[in-house]
Amino acid sequence: MARLLTILAHSLRQPALSAMAAALIALPALSTPTFARGPENIADVAEKVIDAVVNISTSQKVEARGGGSGGGQQAVPQLPPGSPFEEFFEEFFKNRRGQGGDDQGSNRSPRRVNSLGSGFIVDAAGVVVTNNHVIADADEITVILTDGTRLKAEVVGRDAKTDLAVLRVKPTKPLKAVKFGDSDKVRLGEWVIAIGNPFSLGGSVTAGIVSARNRDINSGPYDNYIQTDAAINRGNSGGPLFNLDGDVIGVNTAIISPSGGSIGIGFAVPSKVVQSVASSLQQFGEIRRGWLGVKIQQVTDEIAESLNIKPARGALIAGIDDKGPAKPAGIEAGDVIIKFDGKEIKEMRDLPRIVADTPVGRDVEVVIVRKGKEEKKTVKLGRLEDEKPVKASATPAPPDEKSVVQKSLGLQLSNMSDDLRKKYKIKDSIKGVVITGVDAQSVAADKRLTPGSTIVAIEQEQMAGAADVQKKVDALKKAGKKTALLLVATAEGDMLFVALPIE
Repeated sequence: MARLLTILAHSLRQPALSAMAAALIALPALSTPTFARGPENIADVAEKVIDAVVNISTSQKVEARGGGSGGGQQAVPQLPPGSPFEEFFEEFFKNRRGQGGDDQGSNRSPRRVNSLGSGFIVDAAGVVVTNNHVIADADEITVILTDGTRLKAEVVGRDAKTDLAVLRVKPTKPLKAVKFGDSDKVRLGEWVIAIGNPFSLGGSVTAGIVSARNRDINSGPYDNYIQTDAAINRGNSGGPLFNLDGDVIGVNTAIISPSGGSIGIGFAVPSKVVQSVASSLQQFGEIRRGWLGVKIQQVTDEIAESLNIKPARGALIAGIDDKGPAKPAGIEAGDVIIKFDGKEIKEMRDLPRIVADTPVGRDVEVVIVRKGKEEKKTVKLGRLEDEKPVKASATPAPPDEKSVVQKSLGLQLSNMSDDLRKKYKIKDSIKGVVITGVDAQSVAADKRLTPGSTIVAIEQEQMAGAADVQKKVDALKKAGKKTALLLVATAEGDMLFVALPIE
């Protein structure tokens, strides 16, 4: 998310302006078409919904600290990335530095700093939706209506993973509220309207189109943004993105910008996600997401070829949590989930989002591909706990007692031994063939395989010793296979599927 604020001052020299005016006057009066300015009802929509869009003012009390015995400069407080106070401190302390004076650094009393964002009312009784980063770390939150009324707000709940928060205020009379639209029906090129509080200007309306859907900007595990070219700037965060029916189809959250200002690339959390999160926060004060208990990775073209999946699609299971719902359902490492609860899994990132949106405790049908054939499994979905560790499990056959070193697939291999476990700090639970060397010119090096990793299986067949690896590779060659699919464990126990060409 862009965090830099740059105000650019533009100027025009008078002679150039006069010359331009003269040139314009000299043009003949021609009948020219009117430039397109968007749909005529943008003003009607804005007038209809603007009273439901609010400014959100936050304040935070911070301690001023000395910067050492020499200059007495104040150190910038350590704030989390994306904090609404980040910019304030950058400017404040930059201006404070270098001013000198005997009293510099002597005034260390707590200071209160303010920040502004946007939000919108979804319930006339006083429920407001905004971004989590707008209110994060704030001591006081005030919702400011379009008529200037200021209402103290309390946090109902917030979710860092989707960057959403729900607030509640206590108005003296019913407020103007807006309703959600269906973000799944949003079309590319559709006109949209953003309303918010950019640069603390308040009540600003901009219009544009939907540039893209399902954008992944690597900001979180459930990225699924609507991209728009409607101008979105600092202060617009938490504000609504409307369709031409006046329904909220997204919450403006992030922009891509080298300067901090809009360059026509903005992102909004889809209303379908917002509704689900807001409902859960209001009902429980927290988010209750579905949990499958698997570790997944992308199905590349090479992996798809090895698994006989055409076209490449789905989410490859790289590991199973021993206590997760997937294990009793019969899902295994090496399976590829191509459908979950009737929804197609086109690529890896689809699965976490769909699983998270599925009600906890529900029996869900999962379609997997195992050894080239589709199978159906039924999973009773668990609940995702924050920061739950996912431990991959594997149960290969016992290793050969002999120490054998082979060179295959650009790898030097050795049977597992106590000495190798100690050397590479390999966990006792990991069984297989240890990689002791990697050819720097090989594809294996490009795939970032390193000494100390362990080959657990090839083509879903457990590897007991180094000789088994060569035997399996020879069999794949004979069968006309061009790649070998390896299940590799890191020393810490993380599992990863890697496809290597057979030479």
